Amino acid sequence: MPAIAQSHRFDVTLLQREMLSKFVTLEPLTRRPRVLDVDDAIWLYRQGRFAPRLARLCSGIICGNTYIAEAFGQWNPNVTIIPTAVDTRRFVPAAPVEDLVIGWSGTSGGYEYFLPIESAFAAVLQRFPRARLRIVSDRPPAFRGIPADRIEFIPWSPDNEVSAIQGMSVGIMPLMDTPWDRGKCSFKMLTYMACGIPVVATPVGMNADVLAAGECGLGASSVDDWVDALTTLLESPGLAQASGRRGREIVVERYSSDVIVPALKQALTRFAAN
Repeated sequence: MPAIAQSHRFDVTLLQREMLSKFVTLEPLTRRPRVLDVDDAIWLYRQGRFAPRLARLCSGIICGNTYIAEAFGQWNPNVTIIPTAVDTRRFVPAAPVEDLVIGWSGTSGGYEYFLPIESAFAAVLQRFPRARLRIVSDRPPAFRGIPADRIEFIPWSPDNEVSAIQGMSVGIMPLMDTPWDRGKCSFKMLTYMACGIPVVATPVGMNADVLAAGECGLGASSVDDWVDALTTLLESPGLAQASGRRGREIVVERYSSDVIVPALKQALTRFAAN
């Protein structure tokens, strides 16, 4: 069931679609004007049959990135791109860590992204005996190509989410170049950056846009790319710290709640007037 919220301040019905919502359900019964909020490539499910109908029911659509906006713009011209906001008062930098910690935070469903590049992490961990791979998730991973004794598993919780990221030397966001992954809104990557952590990420979809903002980290696609990028940041503390500072600046300037909330307010006000 999608989330449906009536906003009396803006006199709109805000429809929020979760990843598994694949049907038009109660939306036609809700009050106009309706605004659809989309931050995943939901049209890829069931051949996208529900997505055009849902888009046409709405006065406007808020999309988390350009890729999503291009898809929904086919069915409704009133599209606004507003990225997912990061709470930059909660996700803040801490003192640099002395250990070498390559970190990843996410649900265990994301472990599939490690499969094509496990050998890269094994090679980097072998090169840096002090380094470890930190996994912050709902259950421990069962990687085949990464030594288990070099993996530090931290069960994710709201209480330790920020501190687990602050204790990283490098934050990683591997993806595959698929239509679904092009729709991801890079929130994981942005939380690392908000904490002043340099990033290595697959330059797919919005990840590429964030990296292009400038010197916050490195892009990596192939196994060799991942080895080179991680080695560069682990061997160069000055570069890593500078990249972390720049990443924090980018999030504060472009993706913080202080920036996104006014943009959302402006969009809802405009849609309410339709």
